[in-house]
Amino acid sequence: MLLAASLCHAARQPDASPDRVVLNLTTNPATSVAVSWRTAPDVTNSVGEIAVAEPGPHFVSKAVRVAGVTREVPGENRTAAYHEVRFEGLSPRTLYAYRVGDGAHWSEWNHFETAAGGPEPFSFIYFGDAQNDILSHCSRVVRQAFMHCSEADFTLHAGDLVNVSNSDAEWGEWFDTAGWINRTLPVIAAPGNHEYGRGGLTTHWRLLFAMPDNGPPGLEESAYFLDYQGVRFVALNSNEKHAEQAAWMNKVLRDNPNHWTVVTMHHPVYSSTPGRDNRSVRDLWQPVFDARNVDLVLQGHDHTYARTELMKHDPELQAGHQAVQSDSGVVYVVSVCGPKMYGLHKAGFMRQAAANTQLYQIIDVGSDRLRFDAYNAIGQRVDGFTLTKDADGNRRLIEDPRSTGNGH
Repeated sequence: MLLAASLCHAARQPDASPDRVVLNLTTNPATSVAVSWRTAPDVTNSVGEIAVAEPGPHFVSKAVRVAGVTREVPGENRTAAYHEVRFEGLSPRTLYAYRVGDGAHWSEWNHFETAAGGPEPFSFIYFGDAQNDILSHCSRVVRQAFMHCSEADFTLHAGDLVNVSNSDAEWGEWFDTAGWINRTLPVIAAPGNHEYGRGGLTTHWRLLFAMPDNGPPGLEESAYFLDYQGVRFVALNSNEKHAEQAAWMNKVLRDNPNHWTVVTMHHPVYSSTPGRDNRSVRDLWQPVFDARNVDLVLQGHDHTYARTELMKHDPELQAGHQAVQSDSGVVYVVSVCGPKMYGLHKAGFMRQAAANTQLYQIIDVGSDRLRFDAYNAIGQRVDGFTLTKDADGNRRLIEDPRSTGNGH
């Protein structure tokens, strides 16, 4: 149950100064980045400035100005303008300073670092559903995660960022929760069912973010892939077009030069909440995960924590058979960072699980091992494991005896 006390957060009206500034990873994060922001509706000019960061303020004289675009807002009653700029031709593994605005009204100068040009170790932070009481209750989790792993390269969100898809007030809470963190750590996000309304995917999604536009037709910026320092990341839209995404994903992962593959999506392959099951997702997508050597799938939706063994697809699972555990399968994780909690169903193949717990996860990726650690809102370890994989793709799951997951 949600706590009765929450912040009363009305939608903030935008003005000429940029707000909701967010960094977005592109298909080539070693040499480019996209930045999105919002202003009052009468602001029609979009520009960014960027320079290699220096210890003192004189980098400003070397800044290059780049023209952006102002996105068209559907409908007649525009309450805001939405902008995007792409900084391209950057140098790999370089710290940059940037700002965005209209040429007269600017954001502050922010830092970000481009990815390396090839495989190198890195870290990222994974969050499950925020959804409810976002500013009131999710803020402590997001900020604790950043204090814990301030060297992270980006954040990943597995859907249900908000509860009501077109609530501008809730989107404002989501951006306020991370504050300036979104301006210096890029965001990867997949849409959840609460990003959908009667008209389909909320218009806020493509207005507020600038995700890669390389997914199946009709799923622009809600299903996509990108490569980051030896990992192929695939974000899936588990709300619709499952068959189309299965065919697309099979092609995307067939020609994958990376050592590791991580998928994020909202609806879990293995549900951790009683009375839920996503058979269409499991039967269409899990065989592709198996065939194309996916390592880790990061999910949300079930408002608990649960993490499996190495698993392979079992078409008879619904007939009461035990799920197939494997020496070469995929690890599936469900998590939640918000305060909305569901009951826990811990199946035998789930190695760790926890209910009534807000969490964040830190993933450290190396050349031959991937380290996963889950922490609760006060920084206590809930789960931890290491995946190793050799050059032939043979995978091994090593459990961390320090894990403290619970089943209540």
